[in-house]
Amino acid sequence: MAPSKFGIGAPIRRKEDAALVTGHGRYTDDYTPEGCLHAYVLRSSMAHARISLSNVEAARDHPGVALVLTAEDIDDLKPMPTKAVMPQIDGTPHKVPPRPVLCGDTVRHVGDAIAFIVAKDVNTAKSAAELIEVDYEPLPVVVDIEKALEPGATLIWPEFGTNKAFVLGHGDAAKTEAAFAKAAHVTSIRVVNNRLVSNYMEVRACVGEYDEDSGRYTLTAGTQGGHGARDVIAKDILDIDPARLRVITPDVGGGFGTKIFVYREYPLCLVAAQRLGKPVKWTGERMEHFVTDAHGRDNVTTAELALDSDGRILGLKIDVLAAMGAYLHQYAPFIPFVGTSMSTGLYDVSALAVTATGVYANTVPTDAYRGAGRPEAAYLIERLIEKAGLETGLGSAEIRRRNFVASDRLPYTTATGRMYDTGDFAGHMDKAMEVADWAGFAERQKQSAAVGRYRGIGMCCYIEACAFPGGEEATVELNGDGTVTLLIGTQTNGQGHATAYGQVIAEHLGLDLDRIEVIQGDTDRVRKGGGTGGSRSIPLGLPSVNEASKSLVRKIKELAADRLEAGPEDLELVDGSVRVVGTDRQVTLAEIAAAAPETLAGREEVKQAEATYPNGTHICELEVDPDTGDVEILNYVIVDDFGVTVNPILLAGQVHGGTAQAISQALCERTVYDEEGQLLTASLLDYQLIRAEDLPDFNFQTRNVPSTTNALGIKGAGEAGTIGGCASVMNALQKALGDGAGVGHIDMPATPLRVWEAIRAARG
Repeated sequence: MAPSKFGIGAPIRRKEDAALVTGHGRYTDDYTPEGCLHAYVLRSSMAHARISLSNVEAARDHPGVALVLTAEDIDDLKPMPTKAVMPQIDGTPHKVPPRPVLCGDTVRHVGDAIAFIVAKDVNTAKSAAELIEVDYEPLPVVVDIEKALEPGATLIWPEFGTNKAFVLGHGDAAKTEAAFAKAAHVTSIRVVNNRLVSNYMEVRACVGEYDEDSGRYTLTAGTQGGHGARDVIAKDILDIDPARLRVITPDVGGGFGTKIFVYREYPLCLVAAQRLGKPVKWTGERMEHFVTDAHGRDNVTTAELALDSDGRILGLKIDVLAAMGAYLHQYAPFIPFVGTSMSTGLYDVSALAVTATGVYANTVPTDAYRGAGRPEAAYLIERLIEKAGLETGLGSAEIRRRNFVASDRLPYTTATGRMYDTGDFAGHMDKAMEVADWAGFAERQKQSAAVGRYRGIGMCCYIEACAFPGGEEATVELNGDGTVTLLIGTQTNGQGHATAYGQVIAEHLGLDLDRIEVIQGDTDRVRKGGGTGGSRSIPLGLPSVNEASKSLVRKIKELAADRLEAGPEDLELVDGSVRVVGTDRQVTLAEIAAAAPETLAGREEVKQAEATYPNGTHICELEVDPDTGDVEILNYVIVDDFGVTVNPILLAGQVHGGTAQAISQALCERTVYDEEGQLLTASLLDYQLIRAEDLPDFNFQTRNVPSTTNALGIKGAGEAGTIGGCASVMNALQKALGDGAGVGHIDMPATPLRVWEAIRAARG
C-alpha cells in the first residue's frame, strides 16, 4: 500500500526549514521595538566573596544611561524560585537557599548577577558598568563536589552546616543487603558524568515591555513554554496576577532543556520597562551563556551489582553525588530524583537501594539538559552491566539477555515504581547486533591490530521515561479564508512541530500543509500549555491535535450537510472543500466558515495516566590511535522502539542530533574550573564541541512496539539519542583500550590527551 500523503507515518519534509535556512527566521534578538533601551548585567568576577558597591551614582549619571538597578533597588522582588522541593529519604523536605535576582552582599559563583544597567545602547551600558566599583572580600572556594563533602570543607551556605543540599532515594535498603549477602559475584564501578554547557546556537535574549494604561507586562523571550515562564515570573518573582503578563516566544534556536527556566534578566527587563516607560532589551553573549545559563549532568556515581552463579542480577546499590552548583536551580533537585528512578534500566532487578545526594559548590547551578537524569542513569547501568559481563565471562550480549525483563512479563513495574508497558528488549539488541555485524568484530579487531590500532565495539541497551502523565490542550480553528489554525501550548525549539502537527490536521481536513498555521509561544492567544520538555510535545500534543481535528471535521460536516442536502456520513474533505462522495457537489471551507454563526473550532485535551518508555540499542565500533589518543568512530548502529513513528524524517533528525550530543559528551566536552572557581572553559575557544566531520554515518532503524499508555501508541524520541549514546561509545572505547593496552577504566570525556595518558599509565 502506498504511504498516505499526510497523516501519521508520512515522510514529510519540514515546512519550517524554508524560512529558517534562508534567513527569514524571527528570533528574540530580531525584535527591537521603537524607543527600545538596552541592558547589560554586571556579573561577579569572583567565585565566592562578600561584596559592597561604590560609585553607583557615577554610573547612573553616565551620559546615555537610563537606569541602574542594584539589589537594594529591587527589594520588592522575591528570589528566583526552586520549584522542585523533594521529600528526602528521612521524610523531611530539603532546605532551599535564597537566590536573589541581584546579589546584595555575597556572590557564590563567577557570573552571579550584581547590577543591571539600562542605557541607550549596549556599549553605553557596558561603559557605565565599568564605573561601578565592586569591593570583593574573598571567601574560600570549593568546586569539586567530593571535596565539598570532606570535613572542614568551605560551606557555600554556612547556615545549613553542610554542603549537602538533599539526600533523596529509591528502593529497599534492607532487602538489597539481603540480596548482596547471597551473591556469587559483585561488580563495582565508579563513573563520572561530566558537566556540560548547552551551547544552543541562539544565546538567550529578552525584551520587556509595560503598558501603563492596562498595567500589563509583555516579555518576548526564547523559552520552552511561555505559560510556565509566565507563571514563575508573575507568581514567584514579581508577585502579580499572571493575567497581567504576556509571554511571547518567537523562533527559538535550540533549547535542550536549558531554556525551560526563568533567568534573572527576564524579571529585570520587565521591572526596568515598567519604571522607565520604555521597552528594555537584553541579549546575552556566548561567554555569558557559559557562566549564567544552567549547566547539565555533573555526577560522580559509585555502584555495585550483585549476581548469582548464573549471572542473574540479585541486587543493585547506587550512590550518586549530583552537583547543584551554588544554588538550587528551578527544577534542579528533580533531575537526579527522576534520573535514579530509571536506575534498573531494561533489567529485572528486584532489590534496589539508591541514594542521590545533591552537593553545593562555587559553580554555575545545574538543571535539566537533554534527557535530564535519564542519560546519567542509562550510562551508569550500561557501564556496570558491561563490566559485569567481562568479569563473569558472559560477555556483553549474554549478560544482558539473561537479565532483560522478558516481553511476556510486560507490563512490568520496576523496583522504583516505573511501569514499562510494552517492548521487546532482546529483539532490538539482536537486530542491532545483526546490522552491526557483531559476530565479525573479532576479525576486524585483528586487522586493526595489524596496523597498530586498537579496535573496540560496545553497546548500550537503554530505556527512558518521558511524556510524563498529563495532557496538552489543542484547539483547531477554521479561518474565514478556508485555512486552519492550530493553537497549542507546546513550544518548538527546532523539532518540527508545525510539520508533525500539520500533517495530522492535513489528513483530517483535506488541506495542504501551507494552509495550516501552528500558533505556539503566545500566552494571550493560547489558553494554556505545558511547554516542551521531557519528549512530551508529540506524545501528548498529537493525540489532542488528532481529536481536535476530528471534532472540527464533525462540525464542518454538520454545516455542510444542510447546504449539500446530504448526510454527514456521505461527505469528505478534499482540497479545501467538502464534497458529497462520488459526485461533484461541493462547498468550500471558506464558504462553510462564512456561513457559521461563530468560529468553528475543535478543542480537545487527551490525557494519559503514565509515562511512556522509549527503548533501544546503540552499538558503536571505533578505533584508537595509541600514539596520539585519537578516537575514530567507524560504525554506529541504532535500533529503537519508539512505539509509533509519526514522521520518519523528523524522527531521524531527532535521533541523529541527540546521538551527536552524546558522542560530544563522551569524547569532547569538558567543563573545567580552577581551584579559585574560575571557569577555564568559558568560550568555544576552550570548550570543545563535536564537529560534523568527527561524526559517523548513523545506521538508524526502528523496531517499534506501540505503547499502550499513549492514545496513538507513541513513545517519544526527542532525548533518546543522548540516553543511548554515551555508554555505547565508552563501552566500545573501554574494550579497545582494555584489549589493546590493559586499561582498566576510563571516564568521560575521553579526549585524546586522556586516552593517551590512560594508555601510558597502563603500560607502566
